[in-house]
Amino acid sequence: MLKNRYRVATVIAILLHAVGLAGILFFNRDLFIAATPYHMMIMAALLFYTQEKINGSFIIFFAVCFVAGVAAEVFGTSTGMLFGEYSYGNFLGPAFKKVPLVIGINWFIIIYCCGVFINTMLEKLSAKLAEMTGNPSPGIRFLSLVSDGAMLSVFFDWIMEPAANKLGYWTWTGSGTVPFYNYACWLVVSALLLAVFAFLKFSRRNIFAVNLLLIMMMFFMLIRVFS
Repeated sequence: MLKNRYRVATVIAILLHAVGLAGILFFNRDLFIAATPYHMMIMAALLFYTQEKINGSFIIFFAVCFVAGVAAEVFGTSTGMLFGEYSYGNFLGPAFKKVPLVIGINWFIIIYCCGVFINTMLEKLSAKLAEMTGNPSPGIRFLSLVSDGAMLSVFFDWIMEPAANKLGYWTWTGSGTVPFYNYACWLVVSALLLAVFAFLKFSRRNIFAVNLLLIMMMFFMLIRVFS
């Protein structure tokens, strides 16, 4: 049953990203960019659809990512003390204090996908290590999930930032260059949210989340190169 859900969700994600990419590059750029909030909500819905079991902990994780993500962005855009000096454009829908609410959903998507990706890699690695040295301690697994997941999220942000600027999602003041400080803050915020991901009890196995992360990376890389 879950394998069928993974396949269906992956096909939908590939199709929507491909249509969005083609629309932005070759057709009505502004129209397809304006559809971004709906696209993000569909991706989040697909993650819920493919989640093995939606329990209270999973809902709490979603809520924490949403609230913390929006709060961090509000603080960042208002003060410049988090991520740097930047502002959002008008393409991402309803906003709270000039921060589009869909950004909270974006934080959930990125953190969840990065967490699941690293957890999948750790499970495969742990199975091999267990044959040689025994199972790694829960503490080591927790730290690895948080630290490796945070670095993966920063890598994703590094891929996404130039593309997001080109699409007008947000802009950086001054020269428009993404500051290193942004990535340092991404690392810290991601690590905190991934600690919640690792602490709460819900299934962290979701092949679609791994596929979605790779699909999104490819999408933003192609936007960077061809837009």
